[in-house]
Amino acid sequence: MKRRRTYTRDFKISVIREVEMGKTLAQVSRKNEIHPSLVVKWKKEYFRDPENAFRGNGRAYKEQARMAELERLVGQLYAENEFLKKH
Repeated sequence: MKRRRTYTRDFKISVIREVEMGKTLAQVSRKNEIHPSLVVKWKKEYFRDPENAFRGNGRAYKEQARMAELERLVGQLYAENEFLKKH
């Protein structure tokens, strides 16, 4: 089974800089053995928000959403518990 390759933030930024310095997308892609569309995707993400681009491993959103869901559930159960204590 093929494993998905992971790339560091520094690697992604270095690839973007190579393209910006004048090398063609095809040259950079071939040299780094990555698909050209991946470089385009990284470039868009980087220019959208340079400070926060390429943070985490892609699971942060799911973990945050799960945590928020559990916190809501705790709040709901606490409210129900208080209501039942009073009645």
